Amino acid sequence: MTGPVAPKDHGRDESRAERMDRNWAELLQELRVLQTGVQLLAGFLLTLPFQARFETLDDYQTRLYLANVVLAALTTATILLPVSVHRRLFRQGLKATLVASADTIAKFSLAGVGLLSVGTTSLIFDVTVGRTAGVIAGAGLLAVLVLLLVVVPAGLHRKGREEEPL
Repeated sequence: MTGPVAPKDHGRDESRAERMDRNWAELLQELRVLQTGVQLLAGFLLTLPFQARFETLDDYQTRLYLANVVLAALTTATILLPVSVHRRLFRQGLKATLVASADTIAKFSLAGVGLLSVGTTSLIFDVTVGRTAGVIAGAGLLAVLVLLLVVVPAGLHRKGREEEPL
């Protein structure tokens, strides 16, 4: 058999359209969670220039701050992208395309939130404790996020496929 393999229903009594609707609703909920995290980090970053201590940032800290602001804006844009795609594809019978694209976009958004968290943590540690602490904190959080967001899901996926009855 060639072509994409239909996902197993895992005991669900739903049509393909119902499954697509459920998948779309689940993706939107995940994006809402991501959006909240980005909004909190972006809001924090946007208040920094108005603090007296901001004037004391060195060039590296200023560049890291600006990189975080750009990353927050880009991540916000990727989180909003599925809404734009939905508006363009609404009532065109392309729900599977919408769900598949939103899934990919959600993965990019998740990576953006992770990198934004790493950059913000690194900046905070750099400013409050020093450059070495900033680099260690950023690298440490990056390692933890790679473990939690990449390695653990891959392991669970592999384990699930091994346990699935034929």
